[in-house]
Amino acid sequence: MDFSSHYKFMKEAFKVAETALAVREVPVGCVMVYEDQIIAKAFNQTNLTLNGTKHAEFEAYDQIRAKYPTSYEQVLRKTTLYVTVEPCIMCASLLRQLEIQTVVFGCPNERFGGNGSIFAINKDDLLNRPYQSIPGVLSKQAVMLLRKFYLLENSKSPASIGKKNRRLEQNEFPPIEYRKYLTKSEFESLFGKKFGFVYDNNLFLEFDDDGTVVNETPSKKLKTR
Repeated sequence: MDFSSHYKFMKEAFKVAETALAVREVPVGCVMVYEDQIIAKAFNQTNLTLNGTKHAEFEAYDQIRAKYPTSYEQVLRKTTLYVTVEPCIMCASLLRQLEIQTVVFGCPNERFGGNGSIFAINKDDLLNRPYQSIPGVLSKQAVMLLRKFYLLENSKSPASIGKKNRRLEQNEFPPIEYRKYLTKSEFESLFGKKFGFVYDNNLFLEFDDDGTVVNETPSKKLKTR
């Protein structure tokens, strides 16, 4: 699949995540794509349902089982998941058991990530078929959605006290250590060899509106100043 298509579907996942934020739910959204068509859309519903297992990936899986009751296993093996935040360990395990084809995610999940941040469940050689995980697509935007959510006041949470005085940080973002998720050759095969410096320096991927990577080398930036 052309990477511009990955970008397009990730943008759709962000629309779902924004819907979650609008109802004061954790803004993690996903879409599942089979044969270039979105077959499921879902967002986290852990707060709405008070059920800790209601992650976006599980919600999307339930939709696919309902839509393809006799063939969902075959469908999922040819499906790509686009999700705004790296799947947690629980969701990564589900995806591995389902033998999903590919996962594309926005920002790393530094506390519970199951695709490389904490555990690399997607490629553990002791399990069944591994799946490729592509990190860093619209990472900053994913972080911003989470920050907006955590600034919301929750009358049921003691941690909400004092949130009125907090400000939305828009300039500082944690770097992405690509080596946790991909080898350099894998990264270059996805984004192009000329963008190997992004991998080496843990830079954020930058895209134009068509989904083309547009990062400039540090030397080029210096020459234009």
